[in-house]
Amino acid sequence: MYAKFFKRLLDFILSLCAIVILSPLLFILIILGAIFMRGNPFFTQERPGKNERIFKLIKFRSMDNRTDQYGNLLPDDVRLNKYGRFLRASSLDELPELFNILKGDMSIIGPRPLLVRYLDRYNAEQHHRHDVRPGLTGYAQAHGRNSLSWEDKFAMDVWYTKHITFLGDIKIIWDTVMTVLKRDGISSETSATMEEFMGTPEGVVSTWRARQ
Repeated sequence: MYAKFFKRLLDFILSLCAIVILSPLLFILIILGAIFMRGNPFFTQERPGKNERIFKLIKFRSMDNRTDQYGNLLPDDVRLNKYGRFLRASSLDELPELFNILKGDMSIIGPRPLLVRYLDRYNAEQHHRHDVRPGLTGYAQAHGRNSLSWEDKFAMDVWYTKHITFLGDIKIIWDTVMTVLKRDGISSETSATMEEFMGTPEGVVSTWRARQ
């Protein structure tokens, strides 16, 4: 009942209220982003949503556009400047996604929307992470963020799509706040952001799934 009828209504009401309340902060971040990113403070990119329908996600830019002498973008850890690291550590870069939630492309809670090119790399089970709207935060973000392996992250995403409850969403919001305050899992063990998902090799299973 909650997932089918009330979740979307709550998403709309809460995202609208958040946009109004946080509008001064959003304005300040737009100004700071334009200064520190030397131009457009916003980052937009096509992402797959519910039923793998493509939409345009909007975030605050956390990496600048510096390039090498050949015009190629520099590595993520170079372009992720101090301001960008602050945005990611505090999750403030995600705030513009409130407009995606208001529009209906996203939900407050759900699997994070990833890159379109990953769609061809998911196995049959991992595709089920798109059975629901993607979220501003989700079960995986509240339990490890980028420190998780892709297999564990996707296993958590699929588990969430089958276990959506109002109290469960409230707990995820609380756990996300605690994770952000502790700054847990901002980066993976080997990258400033998160390594690209190249597909799950045959025989590899989620260690999180195995513990359930």
